[in-house]
Parts: sequence; structure tokens; C-alpha cells
Amino acid sequence: MKVVVVGGSGHIGTFLIPRLVRAGHEVVNVSRGKRSSYAEDPAWEQVSQVTADREDETFDDRVAGLRPDVVVDLICFTLPSATSLVERLRGETGHLLHCGSIWRAGPSRRVPVTEEDAPPPIGEYGIAKDAIARMLKDETRAGGLATTSLHPGHIVGPGWHPIGPLGNLDPAVWRRLSAGEPLDVPGIGTEFMHHVHADDVAQAFEAAIDRREAAAGEDFSVVAPSALNVRGYAEIAASWFGRKAALRTVTWEEFRGRTEPEAAQASWEHLVRDHYFSIDKARRVLGYAPRYQPEEAVLESIRWLIDNGELEVANPLAVL
Repeated sequence: MKVVVVGGSGHIGTFLIPRLVRAGHEVVNVSRGKRSSYAEDPAWEQVSQVTADREDETFDDRVAGLRPDVVVDLICFTLPSATSLVERLRGETGHLLHCGSIWRAGPSRRVPVTEEDAPPPIGEYGIAKDAIARMLKDETRAGGLATTSLHPGHIVGPGWHPIGPLGNLDPAVWRRLSAGEPLDVPGIGTEFMHHVHADDVAQAFEAAIDRREAAAGEDFSVVAPSALNVRGYAEIAASWFGRKAALRTVTWEEFRGRTEPEAAQASWEHLVRDHYFSIDKARRVLGYAPRYQPEEAVLESIRWLIDNGELEVANPLAVL
């Protein structure tokens, strides 16, 4: 099949595109041409590259003009953009797969969260992702374009910084943990974050392509088999450096007063959701079988950042 991947040079595409090539598909990567993939793979030599900007009014026509059997859209963030592409591909493309987010669900009320029992989303990003998923499901169930939406957790992999134990990207958190220095934890530290390795997400997309009839009109949470809470994540991470986590419980007001505003807000956005998702549906329908537990995925990322001089820590990694 001819598979067009929109935004294939990013986190998921870095692993998905080589998978599709090795599976025998003809693959086209549509991107703005701003960057290469995060990891090298000889499979990329067999991929056609098309430069296009989603903001261009001809974008949908360009994607449809490639005559794809399957379109994998990894970079759609608004309902109008998603609707426009659906309308252009309807009747011409066999299957559209959309990358959503677990943030399509709001703060947890019951865990693990299932696709059928997701709480209402909060925030502009989450609300948009939920609206897109609902539109896609309605499109397929009304007899239109076959669509599937997959909703990854916090994507982790070599080449970029993971969401850390406090729910933000502050590199100082890793330095403090590696030094055994005290780390302020807002709230009570039992809030969950649900990570997933980018290759496990890629696996789910590949499976949904292979099982189109089962996946059509459905949405799937795509996360690691387990989730980490703040304290557990910090304790595991400190152990990688041969340290014990020295955690201090503080109020959110105190935390905001001691933390850069952007990092503090990111922590709030992640921890207020308190996300822990079920992958039962993805396992049952797609045969999803994630290889990585969350701490394994994060450790791979941290090791890469240290080895490539992109993360300063106070103590070498004590794990192989």
C-alpha cells in the first residue's frame, strides 16, 4: 500500500516510517522540511520526501494528489484542519489515521481511564483533540471516510527531553536527583503521569493500518503498560544515579514561588490531570503489545541526552 505520513520526521514518525518501509509499504513523508528524523535508519533511503506546509491553502489537495491508500496524520491540532482534510480525502483514500493525545481526557475520576469512560477535557489543546476524535468517529460511523484516532501518552525516546518526575521539562530536576539534593514536590506526590515510548506508539499505528476493518471508527489510548506517580518516578530516577530521592512536600503556592513560571505551569497541567489509562482496548482490537515500561523508556531517553551532552547531571548513571 501507499502510505502518506504527515509530519513523519517527528517523534512518532522517526520509528513509524522505518516500520512501514520494512513491512513493504510505499511510504511518502510530508513535512515542512525543517528537520531530519531523531534517529538514523537505512529505511529512510526508500522514503519519498514531499515539502509542504499545513498552513498553505493547497495542503489538503497536495496530500490527496499523492493518491495514498492510507494517510497517517501526526500533526493535526485543530478541528477545522482535521475536518478539511477528511472532506478532501473522503471517497479517495482508504483510511485516515489521526494522532491525538491522552489529554483528550480531563482530570481522572476513575483509573485506569478507558476510551468509553474518559472525563471531559480541559484546556484548549485537550478540548481540540477530543473534538477531532469525536468528529472522526462520527465520520466513519455515518458511512464516510474510514478513520482511526490513536491517543499517545507523554512520548519518550532518544533525542528529546522526557516529561520529568515533576511533570515538566526543567533539566534542573535531573541534576538535583542525580546529586541527591532535595527536590520540592507540589501536593502529595501521588499524581500519575502516563508515558509511552515512541516506538510503541509507532507499533500501534502500524497495527491499526494492518487491521483497518477492526480499527475503523474507533479510538485507542496508546500508553505504557503501567504509569508512574510523582514520588515513584522520582525515587526510580534517583536510583539510576546511585542516589536516594530527597523529596520535600510543598504547597502549590510554595512550588510556584520557587519555580520558573513556565515549568510550574507545565507541572500543574500534567499533574492536575492525574492520568493513568487502560490499554485493554488496544490490546484486544489491535494486538498492541508495548515493549517498554515507562521507566525503561525514560531511562533510554536520559541516557541518550547525557551521552550526547544535552543534559548535565551531577553523578554518572549507575545502571547499565
